[in-house]
Amino acid sequence: MNFDLTEDRQMLADTMRRYLADKCAIERRNAIAYAEPFHSVEMWAEMAEIGIPGALVGEENGGFGGTGFDIAIVFEELGRALCPELFLGTLLASRLLTSAGMDQQDLVDGSVRYAVAVSEIDEPYDQAFMSISATPSGDGYVLEGRKTAVYGGHIVHALLVVALLDGRPAVFRVYPKDVALTGYGMIDSGGAAEVVLDGTPATLLIREAEDAVADMYATGRLALCAEAVGTMDVANALLLDYLRTRKQFGVVIGKFQVLQHRAVDLLAEIEQARSITINLADSLGTSDAAYRSAMAKSLIGRAARLVAEETVQMHGGIAMTWEYAASHYAKRLAMIDHQLGDTDQCEGEIVRSYAA
Repeated sequence: MNFDLTEDRQMLADTMRRYLADKCAIERRNAIAYAEPFHSVEMWAEMAEIGIPGALVGEENGGFGGTGFDIAIVFEELGRALCPELFLGTLLASRLLTSAGMDQQDLVDGSVRYAVAVSEIDEPYDQAFMSISATPSGDGYVLEGRKTAVYGGHIVHALLVVALLDGRPAVFRVYPKDVALTGYGMIDSGGAAEVVLDGTPATLLIREAEDAVADMYATGRLALCAEAVGTMDVANALLLDYLRTRKQFGVVIGKFQVLQHRAVDLLAEIEQARSITINLADSLGTSDAAYRSAMAKSLIGRAARLVAEETVQMHGGIAMTWEYAASHYAKRLAMIDHQLGDTDQCEGEIVRSYAA
């Protein structure tokens, strides 16, 4: 199998890397990521102008990408720069809009920002325990309940809400003005929101949405896995540079054999993570995608935590400081494991798939 990027995808990766190196250097990134509104309106508009949202959307819906490999390229570059922009919520919304057969030109050009409200406090990931419900009202529906950790939900123009209709998951569109919305910054950067729906008017987009939500989860997990690969790459590069330059007792610490062995172990973990991400990208849209996404997210959750912990430990105290980039890469790697299903959740899904 040829793993080389196509010319178009290589151009996309190069364009994003140059742009993010110029506009998302770590000092500026931190200033944006940890202060309201937890993203840059200017950067969002510029990234939409150079076509980044369009790479997440298929041609039939107004974009020019939308395949697993397109998505992986975009999120790996976002991970390398720790970019705090709202692309995870955008991607999740795009997959639901695609399942609904809707044009996404406003998403592609960045003029309308979307987020997806699916997680609930008692059970963040499992649709079987969803409690928010939809009730017919006139020509539409009203929603009752609460959604948590809505990525990018603090600044969106439209929310896609997954709720129960006649006991089965369905997808609705609501508008922020009709909900009680509380935004906040996440510990690793970027923003999210808690959303309370109390008789909120809603438009039905997908009635029987089990498959659409499963596709959304698989795609979101692919994005997070690819982001983790990019983040681990840079964290590892920072670590190797430190091992080559830091001296103790007049000796570069990279010459200590125990540190060499630990660094090699991290490289093996990163390459394994890269391989399983490629496998998941190749399966996106197939019947195996949900199962493979659980496998990939489980493995990468463990690998990301290991890289974060070892990077901090081998750097020593400097890796705990705000000014040094490694601390921010470590925080992001720890958070990725908890988004869209942590290691325990994904391992449970794998076991249930075997049992079935």
